[in-house]
Amino acid sequence: LRMEYFYRDMRRKTNLLMNGDKPEGGKWNYDAENRNAASADLFMPQPMCFEPDEITREVLALVAVRFDHHFGDLYPFNYAVTSDDAEAAFAHFVKTALPQFGDYQDAMLTDEPFLYHSVIAQYLNCGLLNPLRICKEVEAAYRAGDVPLNAAEGYIRQIIGWREYMRGIYWLKMPEYADTNYFGHTRKLPDFYWTGETEMACVRSTISQTKSHAYAHHIQRLMVTGNFAMLAGIDPHEVHLWYLAVYADAYEWVEMPNTIGMSQFADGGVVASKPYAASGAYINRMSNYCKGCRYDVKQRTGDNACPFNALYWNFLSQHRNKLASNPRIGQMIRTYDRFAEDERERITASAVKFLNSLNR
Repeated sequence: LRMEYFYRDMRRKTNLLMNGDKPEGGKWNYDAENRNAASADLFMPQPMCFEPDEITREVLALVAVRFDHHFGDLYPFNYAVTSDDAEAAFAHFVKTALPQFGDYQDAMLTDEPFLYHSVIAQYLNCGLLNPLRICKEVEAAYRAGDVPLNAAEGYIRQIIGWREYMRGIYWLKMPEYADTNYFGHTRKLPDFYWTGETEMACVRSTISQTKSHAYAHHIQRLMVTGNFAMLAGIDPHEVHLWYLAVYADAYEWVEMPNTIGMSQFADGGVVASKPYAASGAYINRMSNYCKGCRYDVKQRTGDNACPFNALYWNFLSQHRNKLASNPRIGQMIRTYDRFAEDERERITASAVKFLNSLNR
């Protein structure tokens, strides 16, 4: 059962955004309207912040002593720790950011960690918020004319579609699921996942934001850090443990199938119908990272070329036997095959040289 059809069943079951037995607006999914690139001159509302109470300050002091060498910045800590505050944070999102969420949910910007995202997954996953209740609040905002349909549908899909589907995969496929490794990737996780010290601007920015906020939005996780790990052949179990360690919303039941299945395609297609592999062109289209990067996103090979480019084509070449028959990615392998032989050799050489430089 693919996620899209599970999502449709959940829409029928919950009656969210339904018009009788038909989806509101005539379509189940408005994902095609959720892919606008953002620009730095847009107004970006900030998530609601909270001053730590006495108990929270005591816990922060304890963590500072006992986990002083761990990844992440302890201060400033301004997340909600009560259900009332979590509800207030969500209401703030619905009013200030949800109207633009649909258009820009896949966008990425340097120095803008939140954009129009709700930043409430940690509240959902630790029980401070009820998922069905917040979906109903989003629907109510749409019915009241406060948010467009593509924003309401896109947000509800992330909750009753993506989140609940991941829960089902976890309980259906564990414990064997944790050890799946479809591509046989064994490379160690690069040190820069912990230090942020890399010349790739997109990776550096995403890891820096992760360290500061214990947060990165789903496209940063999927198409920057996750995409790089898969293209570079990183052991998917190491990738999973990193995501589990660094994000405030990372509970294994939701993080593992997302990492193993969607991000790394290590389950061979249980969760996703294709690997979420992309070259630097995608990152350039959806972000402003490349403008401040020392690498050239328009170059495919060479020391100044964006590493994502050679790694992408090398990944397709290495795994052609497993990917050529996939209708969603096989066309790109045929494109690779049309490259001149010397170009394919340069791609391999550039990829190997870069991969050999990791952790040196």
